Formats: sequence, structure tokens, C-alpha cells
Amino acid sequence: MIGFRRKRAAYAGTRRVLVPFAGALDERVLEAAIRVARAEQATLVAAYLLVVPLQYPEDSARKDQVGLALPLLEAVEHRALREGVPVDARIEKGRSLTHALRRLWEVERFDRIVAPAVGFSPKELAWILTNAPAETIVLRPAPEAAAA
Repeated sequence: MIGFRRKRAAYAGTRRVLVPFAGALDERVLEAAIRVARAEQATLVAAYLLVVPLQYPEDSARKDQVGLALPLLEAVEHRALREGVPVDARIEKGRSLTHALRRLWEVERFDRIVAPAVGFSPKELAWILTNAPAETIVLRPAPEAAAA
């Protein structure tokens, strides 16, 4: 994990709801993740998954991608905090989206996972549903957003 990790006042006995994403996070997915976190008095863990291509060392900074990720994580954080939900935002690197998720799941515990269907391939979504260490919800964009 690199650089961006910010914790806010968490609920006692902290439950954790993971919302992993790469690229923009669909509003419907963010709303659902916030509702689940609030209902379970959990901390929302927003994880931007950063893919490091093989031509770069695995620990390379990838400033271009970090520059895209930080404003997205900041927006998620502001939205959740406005809703009264504590946030733990971070960037997780990997050679693929599933590799980044696997690395995250190996070192942290999550009670729920709310994943967007957009941004992951069907194969990656199948992998997530098969390997997720917690109850997992996969949400697709609202029909009007998919038609646009």
C-alpha cells in the first residue's frame, strides 16, 4: 500500500465495509456502501486498486495513477463523512485488479464487500465472488447510467 491512508473516528468494535474500485466509482455503489456501513456502524474502507504493469517494478510509485486516485478517494471520503460514516481510504497496488485485492485481503479483515460491476471484467467479478473473504455485493450501474 502506498501513501494515502487516513482514518477517522471509527465506531466501537469496528466493523469494516470494503468498497474496491479502479477508475471512477459509480454513485449508486457509493450510496449502497455508505448505507451498509451506516446500518452496521462500520468504517467504510475505500480502496483504489492501482495496476502496476509488468514493465515497472512492483513497488514503483506510478505518480500518474496516484494523481488520478487521490481526488477520487477524497471525494468518497467527503461524501461518507457528510453522511456520518467513518472512512479509511487507501491505494492498493498489484499486477492486476485481483492481485491488488488479494494483497489487501491477506492483511486486513472485512465484514462486507460492496464491489462495482463497472471497472471489473466478468472474469474478475467471478474471481471476487469466488474468493472474497466476506459477504459480497456486486452492483451494476443504474439502468439510466448504463444507457448513457
